[in-house]
Amino acid sequence: MIDVDDVRVTAGDLTLLAAVSATVQRGEALIVRGRNGSGKSTLLRVLAGACRPSSGTVRIDGESVAERDPGFRRRVAAMIGLPPMAPDLTVSDHVLLVASTWEPDANAASEMACDVLEELGLARLGERFPHELSSGQTQLFGLALVLVRPFDVLILDEPEQRLDPEHVESVIRVLRSHRDRGATLVIATHSSVIAEALAGATVLLNAAA
Repeated sequence: MIDVDDVRVTAGDLTLLAAVSATVQRGEALIVRGRNGSGKSTLLRVLAGACRPSSGTVRIDGESVAERDPGFRRRVAAMIGLPPMAPDLTVSDHVLLVASTWEPDANAASEMACDVLEELGLARLGERFPHELSSGQTQLFGLALVLVRPFDVLILDEPEQRLDPEHVESVIRVLRSHRDRGATLVIATHSSVIAEALAGATVLLNAAA
């Protein structure tokens, strides 16, 4: 599903991502590890189409990365930092809006939104506004906005941020369910719990000298 071949990202004389190669099969998870500054987020941005590599190639489902291509956007969902949130929409409003963007049937979109809120333990918070959430609840809310839409490839940058161990386990269960249904996961994480629970392969990045 994903082929990364000798990808490198530089900005002038600065190396943001040293050369890296990896292959991930459909229905598998790739865990990206490394210290802060080693290029984990940069690699994820390359895979999501938000950053062009300075050298090397990336192919997803046999196609080049093309962020503006509708087919690519349908296949690839990413959370690299918290997504935008409107202050005057509730949690349920946000999730339903994203679901409705991808699913034209109103009943199906509503069911999708309800399901993901329930899975992440957010159903009771549906009528709250974003500024009324705790930091951990905000992280789960951001994940809900990504997970409610269709995807073949899911890219997540440190999904464990702000979460206590109980909620990390809940997120693992949800991600494992998507993986087992055939989604390909790429997750940058500092959590050994997530890495051990989901990894099919691991890439360890080293900070450039």
